[in-house]
Amino acid sequence: MAAGKEIRGKIKSVENTKKITKAMEMVAASKMRKAQERMRAARPYSEKIRNIASNLGKANPEYTHAFMQTNEAKSSGFIVVTTDKGLCGGMNTNVLRIVTGKLRELQAAGDTAQAVAIGNKGLGFLNRVGVKVVAHATQLGDTPHLDKLIGPVKVLLDSYAKGEIKAVYLCYTKFINTMKQEPVVQQLLPLSAAVMNEQAKASGTQHGWDYIYEPDAQSVIDDLLTRYVEALVYQAVAENMASEQSARMVAMKSATDNAGSVIAELKLVYNKTRQAAITKELSEIVAGAAAV
Repeated sequence: MAAGKEIRGKIKSVENTKKITKAMEMVAASKMRKAQERMRAARPYSEKIRNIASNLGKANPEYTHAFMQTNEAKSSGFIVVTTDKGLCGGMNTNVLRIVTGKLRELQAAGDTAQAVAIGNKGLGFLNRVGVKVVAHATQLGDTPHLDKLIGPVKVLLDSYAKGEIKAVYLCYTKFINTMKQEPVVQQLLPLSAAVMNEQAKASGTQHGWDYIYEPDAQSVIDDLLTRYVEALVYQAVAENMASEQSARMVAMKSATDNAGSVIAELKLVYNKTRQAAITKELSEIVAGAAAV
């Protein structure tokens, strides 16, 4: 019964794996609910500040912020938001595939790229493909904190304000529902009035506005557009975390179901092997008795 003992060992191993994946599924389900609540709580603020920035873009103020000016540089910046851990299906692969396509477009146009990595998976990918990583933020935990994100992101914002890069793209996974997450590449800078008008039209707020600035237009617009960029980055990280837990829960449920199927198949093989051994022993006993 050496074969039977080996099969029993395999069954035990798969059962242990099944327990782990089931536990991870339950943990992800618990974290997913909190992450979704946090993400949905942040959406109204990001939508409101997006509408204000859109209205400001149509107001034609006397002061034009550096974020709304176009640069002629030959380099672009990427903020790549991924997870710190794996075991969440193809979520990271999908967003990194889009980033790869964008990098190839820049390379074909003769431009270079530099990036800020948020998450270990994105950091490892950017290092492997040879993209210059100017800053990174990892080990964010289950709750995103804006103070940990501002520093790395500000590196690219300062480079854009100096005219060293011509565009900044925000790459993350947008949460649609528990079963669906969508990779997104969003142009963060420059903040053109046309792009913000499209965002406002999508949210259903189309108005003509005029503003009185206090204390002055420069101070108000500087603070507003900085908060606008920070809100978009925070929302992207919150969306990515909600997508991560949803994808991990689905992946672990699939792994648990597959482990159950493997266990059932191994038990069937074990029973067949055991029955064959018993039948062989009975045949040997009968043959011995007949010989006597």
